[in-house]
Amino acid sequence: MASSISNSAVAFTGATASDLLRSSKSCGVSGIPLRTLGKARFNVKTRDLSVVAKARKVKKHEYPWPADPDPNVKGGVLTHLSHFKPHKEKPKPVTLDFEKPLVALEKKIIDVRKMANETGLDFSDQIASLESKYQQALKDLYTHLTPIQRVNIARHPNRPTFLDHIFGITEKFVELHGDRAGYDDPAIVTGIGTIDGRRYMFMGHQKGRNTKENIMRNFGMPTPHGYRKALRMMYYADHHGFPIVTFIDTPGAYADLKSEELGQGEAIAHNLRTMFGLKVPIVSIVIGEGGSGGALAIGCANKLLMLENAVFYVASPEACAAILWKTAKAAPKAAEKLKITGPELCKLQIADGIIPEPLGGAHADPSWTSQQIKKAINETMDELKKMDTEALLKHRMLKFRKIGGFQEGVPVDPIRKVNMKKKEEPIARKTPVLELEDEVEKLKEQISKAKESSSKPTELALNEMIEKLKKEIDLEYSEAVEAIGLKDRLLNLREECAKANSQDHLMHPVLMDKIEKLHDEFNKGLPTAPNYASLKYKLGMLKEFSKAKFAMEKKSKGEELKLDIDKKIKEVMDRPEIKEKMQALKAEVQKSGASTAADLDEGTRESISKMKKEIQLELANVLKSMDLDVEIVTAKKLIDDGLKGKVESLREETNKKIENLMNSSDLKNTIQLLKLEVAKAGKTPDVASKKKIEALEQQIKQKLATAMNSSEIKSKHEELLAEIALESNGSLKNDDLKEGTPKNDESRVEINLGANRSFT
Repeated sequence: MASSISNSAVAFTGATASDLLRSSKSCGVSGIPLRTLGKARFNVKTRDLSVVAKARKVKKHEYPWPADPDPNVKGGVLTHLSHFKPHKEKPKPVTLDFEKPLVALEKKIIDVRKMANETGLDFSDQIASLESKYQQALKDLYTHLTPIQRVNIARHPNRPTFLDHIFGITEKFVELHGDRAGYDDPAIVTGIGTIDGRRYMFMGHQKGRNTKENIMRNFGMPTPHGYRKALRMMYYADHHGFPIVTFIDTPGAYADLKSEELGQGEAIAHNLRTMFGLKVPIVSIVIGEGGSGGALAIGCANKLLMLENAVFYVASPEACAAILWKTAKAAPKAAEKLKITGPELCKLQIADGIIPEPLGGAHADPSWTSQQIKKAINETMDELKKMDTEALLKHRMLKFRKIGGFQEGVPVDPIRKVNMKKKEEPIARKTPVLELEDEVEKLKEQISKAKESSSKPTELALNEMIEKLKKEIDLEYSEAVEAIGLKDRLLNLREECAKANSQDHLMHPVLMDKIEKLHDEFNKGLPTAPNYASLKYKLGMLKEFSKAKFAMEKKSKGEELKLDIDKKIKEVMDRPEIKEKMQALKAEVQKSGASTAADLDEGTRESISKMKKEIQLELANVLKSMDLDVEIVTAKKLIDDGLKGKVESLREETNKKIENLMNSSDLKNTIQLLKLEVAKAGKTPDVASKKKIEALEQQIKQKLATAMNSSEIKSKHEELLAEIALESNGSLKNDDLKEGTPKNDESRVEINLGANRSFT
């Protein structure tokens, strides 16, 4: 396009080209402004000068750097710099699954209106009735939304985006671009704007309003460049004192390989740390969905507000369902359990307020929703601006410090426990023998020092060593079984035993024979195992420490029992009525003037004897209340040295007889069954298991009693009792003749505590 202006008859005599252009800037040449001249080719002829200029056609947005330096942003980093413009046409309505009942009513209203227009009849009453029903159904639906329904509304394709709200609430807004490292992520938009004359720094996630925009905006999922751009604007706002308002609407940070290589985690972490140190008020508003760290990277604010149908979560309901229930179909259940909606998060004190939405969601009336957001921003900022810098920082820190709680000792629901991922048990490894020997020696030294100093040895260390030795012995046995070549047979036998136990029947004799045979083979082959020496050493240590533990427990129980009995005896002797009787008896003895027991008269002796019996009965009653078997022994010496030998001989003979009975096949099988039932029942046996165990115990006791009654031991025991009784009576008579003392002068209380303990 060229034009000549030689017809304008303008003479430029005596002027240079620069002077002419300078003058044209202010007043134009012959009334033609420079802007018009710049668009055309012109020739100016003078006697001394000719100027020719031509405007070169260039491509729009031509820049000196590569077209596509960032693979995360297709089409080049500056393709999105065009102004955000509202759609010329309204977006197509999208009906969610739970809204389908409303569509039928809406269709009826449209049909009736169409009929009214076509026929010219008045259907206003019917239309009004249908519209009333529609509004009521809409209200009922949107006031009783489930968590998954709110998730679907938050993801609605027509839901207003960050920039939609920004242009609805601000008088002026200037978008700021770039992270000052060569990139500008379109998924995060930042800029300065004013609301009612107040200047704010705005930043938020930007989703697209259609497929083309969503691809350009990466569906609102920022790369590290976006978070670094937001970080730059935070520093900028902090420097100039602009309050910060962030809008959260993202499924999460973009999690592709390139983003991870560029430091996605570091960028988010840097934002989190920086936001806690900014000296200006920060308000975050969740306008759609807030997913995980991608949302939190611009969400560490003094106040977190949420639109009524927005959601804020650490993992999407679909991801949570896939992890816990192995299917995304459980998303509704996961959404309910995650507590991700505004009301639930306000109860948990994570969110600080809810901004209302119109019935039908924010997309039903975007401008009304934007005005509610504007009102919430003004109210919140008025509150935060009253705080000084120190109070503002402390307020932000405490908001996040108070989130969460702990419950200890609460049992896990069995249904949840089944669905939870099982812990991977650590691989058990044997402790080297030398290391174990050192630990054993140290523990022995502790026990010996505790004995010498009469102090209580460390029970915890002893119990830990016993448990450790048990585990070590299990590993040694497993290794020995494998070395001997019985591992497969043992596994098969275990499966057979498990099947037999699951059927709640007594073990079959054939299975018992298999167990016996395997047991005998293992015992025969055990000495040939390569780890036999270490197994033997560990078994010896376990036996030794178990004895030490038993002795320690016995001693401890004996001391505790002695203290309890002494306390009870003192309580009896400190009773007022017994004290009075004792004082009266002492006074009577002093009054008689007797120096020895033989000098006492008959009446005083009877009083003393009566008093002794009374005290003995009181003590016996008190000790019986402690579940102790009490017997009053009235002899000075029940068993002399000769009788002691007979008693020991009878005891050895009895033990030998019991051992032989235990080794008999019949009783041995019953004991094995008892062991299996106890192992099967575990720590908390059910009623059926308890009955089985009690029945087997009763069988064993009955067999032992029958065998003992039919043997010679019973007759020997009766003869020994008669001999003891005879010796006791003779001893009492001799003592009475020699000293003239009453029969129960040396009486005492003997307490038997069953088979395991006794105290005199």
